Amino acid sequence: MTAIRLLLVDDDPLVRAGLSLMLGGADDMEIVAEAADGGEVEALVDRTRPDVVLMDLRMPTVDGLTATERLRGRPDAPQVVVLTTFHADEQVLRALRAGAAGFVLKDTPPAEIVEAVRRVAAGDPVLSPAVTRQLMRHAAADRADSRRVRARERLAVLGEREREVAVAVGRGLANAQIAAALFMSVATVKAHVSRLLAKLGLNNRVQIALLTYDAGLLEESPSDDGGPWA
Repeated sequence: MTAIRLLLVDDDPLVRAGLSLMLGGADDMEIVAEAADGGEVEALVDRTRPDVVLMDLRMPTVDGLTATERLRGRPDAPQVVVLTTFHADEQVLRALRAGAAGFVLKDTPPAEIVEAVRRVAAGDPVLSPAVTRQLMRHAAADRADSRRVRARERLAVLGEREREVAVAVGRGLANAQIAAALFMSVATVKAHVSRLLAKLGLNNRVQIALLTYDAGLLEESPSDDGGPWA
């Protein structure tokens, strides 16, 4: 089994040491580098080729948001998991819009952080529907009409079935739940999600969810308390 290669980015050496001890102790993970500032990230990514970057948002010189935006703009970008002390704030939301695959709180139990890294490395975002709704409520406070118009223009390229899948993703449904709700196979759902990402120029399901919310599509569909992202 190939180990998941990790880059740890945090300006607090104690936090980095704790993460290194926690994640480096997992049989399927390898810490390939550590950084104390976002300005070091791109060079370290070029040199060490990590699969996942754990990125602190608040750093004194180049913050994690800027580093995430730079990193996710690259064609060969690793996955990014944001480290934060806040459940939902504007910086977290912007990092998710930039392509971060999710976020974990710094006081999250160690086993859950390890599992989050595994999920992201496997291509799954690390947001539950409950966390998604919290972020959506935060986004609602500053959503402008122009953002809704732009989002709807982007989604206009989708067919009816693709639009249904996009809304289901936005509601936080897992692939199996989407398949059951829309009467299709899980493989077909996965194919639709892949096409959505390609058509919309997005990196992951989190961005699909944010786009459907910006467009107002979640307000037009029933709410759901479904299971975790998958």
